Amino acid sequence: MTILPSTRRRFLQAVSGASLLTLLGCNRQEQSMVTLYTFGDSILDCGRYNEYGVHPGQLLVQNDDRLFPEFKGQDLASHGAARLEHRARDGATVAGLPAQAAGLQVGGKAIALITVGGNDLLRGLIADDGTGIDEFANALDVFVQQLPIRPVLLGSVYDPTLGDNRRNFSGVEPKLARANLERMNSAIADIADGYGQLVDLHAHFLQGDSSWFTATIEPSLQGASEVRRAFLPQVMQLTQR
Repeated sequence: MTILPSTRRRFLQAVSGASLLTLLGCNRQEQSMVTLYTFGDSILDCGRYNEYGVHPGQLLVQNDDRLFPEFKGQDLASHGAARLEHRARDGATVAGLPAQAAGLQVGGKAIALITVGGNDLLRGLIADDGTGIDEFANALDVFVQQLPIRPVLLGSVYDPTLGDNRRNFSGVEPKLARANLERMNSAIADIADGYGQLVDLHAHFLQGDSSWFTATIEPSLQGASEVRRAFLPQVMQLTQR
Protein backbone atom coordinates (compact mmCIF):
# COMPACT_ATOMS: atom_id res chain seq x y z
CA MET A 1 0.00 0.00 0.00
CA THR A 2 1.36 3.41 -0.98
CA ILE A 3 1.55 5.95 1.84
CA LEU A 4 0.98 9.50 0.59
CA PRO A 5 3.12 12.23 2.10
CA SER A 6 1.08 14.18 4.63
CA THR A 7 1.20 17.44 2.65
CA ARG A 8 -0.10 15.81 -0.50
CA ARG A 9 -2.72 13.89 1.50
CA ARG A 10 -4.01 17.10 3.07
CA PHE A 11 -4.12 18.75 -0.34
CA LEU A 12 -6.22 15.95 -1.83
CA GLN A 13 -8.57 15.97 1.15
CA ALA A 14 -9.03 19.72 0.76
CA VAL A 15 -9.75 19.38 -2.96
CA SER A 16 -12.23 16.57 -2.32
CA GLY A 17 -13.94 18.60 0.37
CA ALA A 18 -14.15 21.64 -1.89
CA SER A 19 -15.57 19.53 -4.72
CA LEU A 20 -18.17 18.07 -2.39
CA LEU A 21 -19.14 21.52 -1.12
CA THR A 22 -19.35 22.79 -4.70
CA LEU A 23 -21.56 19.85 -5.64
CA LEU A 24 -23.78 20.40 -2.62
CA GLY A 25 -23.98 24.08 -3.43
CA CYS A 26 -25.05 23.36 -7.01
CA ASN A 27 -27.65 20.89 -5.80
CA ARG A 28 -29.05 23.40 -3.34
CA GLN A 29 -29.18 26.06 -6.06
CA GLU A 30 -30.98 23.69 -8.43
CA GLN A 31 -33.45 22.75 -5.70
CA SER A 32 -34.15 26.40 -4.84
CA MET A 33 -34.45 27.52 -8.48
CA VAL A 34 -37.98 28.51 -9.43
CA THR A 35 -39.00 27.93 -13.05
CA LEU A 36 -41.96 29.86 -14.37
CA TYR A 37 -43.66 28.18 -17.33
CA THR A 38 -46.05 30.05 -19.61
CA PHE A 39 -48.64 28.34 -21.81
CA GLY A 40 -51.41 29.70 -23.96
CA ASP A 41 -51.98 32.71 -26.16
CA SER A 42 -51.03 36.34 -26.72
CA ILE A 43 -52.08 37.44 -23.25
CA LEU A 44 -48.78 35.87 -22.17
CA ASP A 45 -47.04 36.03 -25.57
CA CYS A 46 -47.48 39.71 -26.44
CA GLY A 47 -43.87 40.76 -26.94
CA ARG A 48 -44.38 41.43 -30.64
CA TYR A 49 -47.00 44.05 -29.81
CA ASN A 50 -44.60 46.48 -28.13
CA GLU A 51 -41.30 47.99 -29.18
CA TYR A 52 -39.38 46.45 -26.30
CA GLY A 53 -40.44 42.86 -26.87
CA VAL A 54 -41.72 42.66 -23.30
CA HIS A 55 -44.19 40.03 -22.14
CA PRO A 56 -45.61 39.24 -18.68
CA GLY A 57 -43.51 36.15 -17.96
CA GLN A 58 -40.29 38.16 -18.39
CA LEU A 59 -41.54 40.83 -16.01
CA LEU A 60 -42.57 38.29 -13.38
CA VAL A 61 -39.11 36.70 -13.43
CA GLN A 62 -37.20 39.97 -13.69
CA ASN A 63 -38.81 43.39 -13.87
CA ASP A 64 -37.54 46.02 -16.29
CA ASP A 65 -36.83 48.73 -13.72
CA ARG A 66 -36.32 51.35 -16.42
CA LEU A 67 -39.74 50.81 -17.96
CA PHE A 68 -41.60 49.96 -14.76
CA PRO A 69 -39.85 51.50 -11.72
CA GLU A 70 -43.01 50.91 -9.66
CA PHE A 71 -42.22 47.17 -9.67
CA LYS A 72 -38.54 47.39 -8.71
CA GLY A 73 -37.75 44.45 -6.44
CA GLN A 74 -41.15 42.88 -7.08
CA ASP A 75 -40.06 39.92 -9.16
CA LEU A 76 -38.83 36.38 -8.63
CA ALA A 77 -35.20 37.21 -9.33
CA SER A 78 -35.17 39.69 -6.44
CA HIS A 79 -35.97 36.86 -4.03
CA GLY A 80 -33.84 34.00 -5.32
CA ALA A 81 -32.81 32.04 -8.38
CA ALA A 82 -35.48 32.05 -11.08
CA ARG A 83 -35.84 31.28 -14.75
CA LEU A 84 -38.52 31.48 -17.42
CA GLU A 85 -39.57 28.78 -19.85
CA HIS A 86 -41.82 30.64 -22.25
CA ARG A 87 -44.05 28.31 -24.28
CA ALA A 88 -47.15 30.45 -24.84
CA ARG A 89 -47.76 31.41 -28.47
CA ASP A 90 -49.69 34.28 -29.97
CA GLY A 91 -52.82 33.02 -31.70
CA ALA A 92 -53.04 29.75 -29.77
CA THR A 93 -56.33 28.05 -29.00
CA VAL A 94 -57.05 25.31 -26.50
CA ALA A 95 -56.34 22.73 -29.22
CA GLY A 96 -52.73 23.96 -29.42
CA LEU A 97 -51.88 23.57 -25.74
CA PRO A 98 -50.66 19.94 -25.88
CA ALA A 99 -48.08 20.88 -28.54
CA GLN A 100 -46.77 23.64 -26.27
CA ALA A 101 -46.10 21.06 -23.57
CA ALA A 102 -44.30 18.64 -25.90
CA GLY A 103 -40.96 17.44 -24.56
CA LEU A 104 -41.58 19.06 -21.20
CA GLN A 105 -39.10 18.03 -18.51
CA VAL A 106 -39.86 19.49 -15.11
CA GLY A 107 -37.45 19.41 -12.20
CA GLY A 108 -37.42 21.43 -9.02
CA LYS A 109 -39.89 24.10 -8.02
CA ALA A 110 -42.17 25.17 -10.86
CA ILE A 111 -45.27 27.26 -11.51
CA ALA A 112 -47.40 27.13 -14.64
CA LEU A 113 -49.26 30.17 -16.01
CA ILE A 114 -51.99 29.52 -18.56
CA THR A 115 -54.12 31.97 -20.54
CA VAL A 116 -56.36 30.60 -23.26
CA GLY A 117 -59.85 31.07 -24.64
CA GLY A 118 -59.79 34.45 -26.36
CA ASN A 119 -58.92 33.02 -29.75
CA ASP A 120 -61.44 30.21 -29.29
CA LEU A 121 -64.10 32.88 -28.77
CA LEU A 122 -62.98 34.82 -31.85
CA ARG A 123 -63.02 31.66 -33.96
CA GLY A 124 -66.67 30.98 -33.23
CA LEU A 125 -67.38 30.37 -29.57
CA ILE A 126 -68.42 33.98 -29.03
CA ALA A 127 -71.64 33.05 -30.86
CA ASP A 128 -71.90 29.55 -29.41
CA ASP A 129 -75.43 28.36 -28.78
CA GLY A 130 -74.61 24.71 -28.21
CA THR A 131 -71.86 22.57 -26.72
CA GLY A 132 -68.82 24.46 -28.03
CA ILE A 133 -67.81 26.02 -24.73
CA ASP A 134 -68.36 22.71 -22.93
CA GLU A 135 -65.97 21.08 -25.41
CA PHE A 136 -63.47 23.89 -24.81
CA ALA A 137 -63.72 23.28 -21.06
CA ASN A 138 -63.21 19.54 -21.46
CA ALA A 139 -60.10 20.06 -23.59
CA LEU A 140 -58.63 22.55 -21.11
CA ASP A 141 -59.40 20.26 -18.18
CA VAL A 142 -57.59 17.35 -19.84
CA PHE A 143 -54.56 19.53 -20.60
CA VAL A 144 -54.26 20.86 -17.06
CA GLN A 145 -54.86 17.44 -15.54
CA GLN A 146 -52.01 15.94 -17.59
CA LEU A 147 -49.62 18.87 -17.17
CA PRO A 148 -46.77 17.72 -14.88
CA ILE A 149 -46.55 21.09 -13.11
CA ARG A 150 -48.17 22.19 -9.91
CA PRO A 151 -49.27 24.74 -8.92
CA VAL A 152 -51.16 26.08 -11.93
CA LEU A 153 -52.43 29.65 -12.29
CA LEU A 154 -55.19 30.01 -14.88
CA GLY A 155 -56.07 33.45 -16.21
CA SER A 156 -59.61 34.35 -17.19
CA VAL A 157 -60.33 35.96 -20.57
CA TYR A 158 -60.62 39.74 -20.49
CA ASP A 159 -63.14 41.86 -22.40
CA PRO A 160 -61.28 44.22 -24.77
CA THR A 161 -64.42 46.33 -25.13
CA LEU A 162 -64.21 47.14 -21.40
CA GLY A 163 -67.93 46.50 -21.14
CA ASP A 164 -68.77 49.23 -23.66
CA ASN A 165 -71.13 48.09 -26.42
CA ARG A 166 -69.93 50.94 -28.62
CA ARG A 167 -66.54 49.20 -28.83
CA ASN A 168 -68.03 45.94 -30.07
CA PHE A 169 -65.90 44.64 -32.95
CA SER A 170 -67.10 41.05 -33.16
CA GLY A 171 -70.23 41.48 -35.23
CA VAL A 172 -72.04 39.36 -32.62
CA GLU A 173 -74.88 40.81 -30.57
CA PRO A 174 -73.19 42.09 -27.37
CA LYS A 175 -75.60 40.32 -25.00
CA LEU A 176 -74.82 36.92 -26.56
CA ALA A 177 -71.09 37.68 -26.80
CA ARG A 178 -70.84 38.63 -23.13
CA ALA A 179 -72.93 35.65 -22.05
CA ASN A 180 -70.50 33.32 -23.81
CA LEU A 181 -67.50 35.15 -22.37
CA GLU A 182 -69.07 34.66 -18.94
CA ARG A 183 -69.68 30.96 -19.64
CA MET A 184 -66.08 30.50 -20.71
CA ASN A 185 -64.68 32.31 -17.68
CA SER A 186 -66.93 30.29 -15.40
CA ALA A 187 -65.54 27.09 -16.92
CA ILE A 188 -61.95 28.37 -16.52
CA ALA A 189 -62.66 29.23 -12.88
CA ASP A 190 -64.00 25.73 -12.20
CA ILE A 191 -60.87 24.15 -13.68
CA ALA A 192 -58.64 26.53 -11.73
CA ASP A 193 -60.41 25.52 -8.51
CA GLY A 194 -59.68 21.90 -9.28
CA TYR A 195 -55.98 22.19 -10.06
CA GLY A 196 -54.67 25.51 -8.79
CA GLN A 197 -55.85 29.11 -8.63
CA LEU A 198 -57.73 31.56 -10.83
CA VAL A 199 -56.18 34.90 -11.81
CA ASP A 200 -59.12 37.13 -12.71
CA LEU A 201 -57.76 39.09 -15.67
CA HIS A 202 -61.32 39.86 -16.73
CA ALA A 203 -62.10 41.77 -13.54
CA HIS A 204 -58.71 43.49 -13.52
CA PHE A 205 -58.93 44.72 -17.11
CA LEU A 206 -62.42 46.15 -16.58
CA GLN A 207 -60.65 48.68 -14.36
CA GLY A 208 -58.36 49.71 -17.24
CA ASP A 209 -58.60 51.81 -20.36
CA SER A 210 -57.77 51.67 -24.06
CA SER A 211 -54.05 52.24 -23.39
CA TRP A 212 -53.88 48.67 -22.12
CA PHE A 213 -54.61 47.36 -25.63
CA THR A 214 -53.10 47.49 -29.07
CA ALA A 215 -54.31 45.99 -32.37
CA THR A 216 -57.83 46.13 -30.84
CA ILE A 217 -57.50 43.13 -28.52
CA GLU A 218 -53.81 42.49 -27.77
CA PRO A 219 -52.03 43.65 -24.60
CA SER A 220 -49.94 46.77 -25.21
CA LEU A 221 -46.75 47.46 -23.28
CA GLN A 222 -48.90 48.75 -20.43
CA GLY A 223 -51.22 45.80 -20.90
CA ALA A 224 -48.32 43.36 -20.55
CA SER A 225 -47.44 44.99 -17.24
CA GLU A 226 -51.06 44.83 -16.12
CA VAL A 227 -51.20 41.10 -16.88
CA ARG A 228 -48.04 40.82 -14.77
CA ARG A 229 -49.69 42.88 -12.02
CA ALA A 230 -52.65 40.49 -11.91
CA PHE A 231 -50.48 37.36 -11.66
CA LEU A 232 -47.82 38.82 -9.36
CA PRO A 233 -49.40 38.40 -5.89
CA GLN A 234 -50.16 34.71 -6.39
CA VAL A 235 -46.80 33.97 -8.04
CA MET A 236 -44.91 35.59 -5.16
CA GLN A 237 -47.07 33.92 -2.54
CA LEU A 238 -46.54 30.48 -4.06
CA THR A 239 -42.76 30.87 -4.21
CA GLN A 240 -42.46 31.99 -0.58
CA ARG A 241 -44.10 28.86 0.87
